[in-house]
Amino acid sequence: MTTTLAQAIPVPPIDYAAIAPLLVVLATALVGVLVEAFLPRHQRWPAQVALSVVGIAAAGLTLGIYAGGAGPEGVVTLSAALAVDRPTLFLWGTLLALGLGSVLLIADRSVEPGGAILPSAIARASVGGRSTGTGAGPEDRDYGSPDQAPTMQTEVFPFTFFALSGMMTFVAANDLLTMFIALEVLSLPLYLMCGLARRRRLLSQEAAVKYFLLGAFASAFFLYGLALIYGYAGSVRFSDIAEASVGSARSDALLYAGLALLVVGLMFKASVGPFHTWTPDVYQGAPTPVTAFMAACTKVAAFGGILRVLHVAFGDTRWEWRGVLWAVAIASMVIGAVIGLTQTDIKRMVAYSSVAHAGFLLLGAMAITPAGISGTLFYLLAYGFNTLAIFGVISLVRDADGEASHLSQWAGLSKRSPVVAYTMAFLLLGLAGIPLTSGFTAKFAVFSAALGDGMGPLVVIALIASAIAAFFYLRVIVLMFFSEPAPDGPSVTVPGAFTTAAITLGVLITLLLGVLPTLALEWAAGGVFVG
Repeated sequence: MTTTLAQAIPVPPIDYAAIAPLLVVLATALVGVLVEAFLPRHQRWPAQVALSVVGIAAAGLTLGIYAGGAGPEGVVTLSAALAVDRPTLFLWGTLLALGLGSVLLIADRSVEPGGAILPSAIARASVGGRSTGTGAGPEDRDYGSPDQAPTMQTEVFPFTFFALSGMMTFVAANDLLTMFIALEVLSLPLYLMCGLARRRRLLSQEAAVKYFLLGAFASAFFLYGLALIYGYAGSVRFSDIAEASVGSARSDALLYAGLALLVVGLMFKASVGPFHTWTPDVYQGAPTPVTAFMAACTKVAAFGGILRVLHVAFGDTRWEWRGVLWAVAIASMVIGAVIGLTQTDIKRMVAYSSVAHAGFLLLGAMAITPAGISGTLFYLLAYGFNTLAIFGVISLVRDADGEASHLSQWAGLSKRSPVVAYTMAFLLLGLAGIPLTSGFTAKFAVFSAALGDGMGPLVVIALIASAIAAFFYLRVIVLMFFSEPAPDGPSVTVPGAFTTAAITLGVLITLLLGVLPTLALEWAAGGVFVG
């Protein structure tokens, strides 16, 4: 009987070496759950931090070993559910490196005494206090030092690794069903993490609810689009969709209706305007280390998935959908650049900056060429570390209520802390795309790929949007260096080792990718997608 079942249901071949980094990250998340279940509360934080660092290091080691011997052709495994090719390996390496920086920011307990994550899972937001949610509850008390403050809820560490495993699966997914499951695995922990802020609890909970509700709508769009495409192609595998789209005599109405709904779900996750409505509120309300994780890693995962969908499944029909994405890219760049000018909260400003950068990234994703792939991958690497470091710096400027996020509170920062001011200025110049930073090289790579694929007018619009966006980056620099600080202005917290390491990593990579980008560009250009 067993032999008959084995013959009827053959076991799919699995390339364990290829998916080892993903398995290590998922195993780290599962072990983290066991740590929460069996270790005493006072032992969980050091155990989770050590486990997180070891897990990412082990995943990175297995990735390096496999990538060193892998060829440019890539492999398809798990019944063709996952495709591990050179772009996948690049994205996995980027996600692991950004994940390490994010974990360090989340683990830090020196910037915010006790950590940025709330100390009790049942803590409620105070009724009194400001409309932002700052109240007189125990989570808002000034404890003075990490030793006096109750420690953070360490469930955030397995949440982070579950989200990271979903992101790694998302960029490697070779069919729409696997991609949808990965989308939910990466999204659900983020919904919870957004509501875990120690300070400004009402704002944090509001951000979590908004993200969850809008994310549910986006997932529904994605799933409905998946169903329509399956009805057209009879398969959810990317290669089958590509084959059906060029070799079928049937009406293309189902195909393009499904693609339109699919694009809505993907663009929502990538914070592409006009599907960005969750981004400013969630960036502002979530704990800043969680915001850094979302801003860096989610952007990489979302555009990694967009690249694979457009290149593998719909590359042969690009002339039909490119006009629509032109409009989406223009809307995203204009919304991000123009509305960013009006922002007075620095976290919301960076949120609209991410919307503009999503429009720039879309230029590379629409260029169905090897240069488009490599340029977009390099841009994701550069943008991820730049943004991660910026949120690390934002967490250091604080007043009695927590982070001083209003732009007026950053006036004269160079007189209070020159190191923090110069670091922030360099990172803002990186986002603006000034030469000798990674932002300049990344924009040059993406714009060159778009220009080479016949998108000259779109590149001109992108250059204008970049110039507009540069204004609100320079406005912060002018505030920091050419304005007088208020007598009762915020102070700058001396960061601990974890936050210092994360910011230093981001600054160094932003500088190296601007001065010596050759190695990363060659790695990004090392292969194409397989399906």
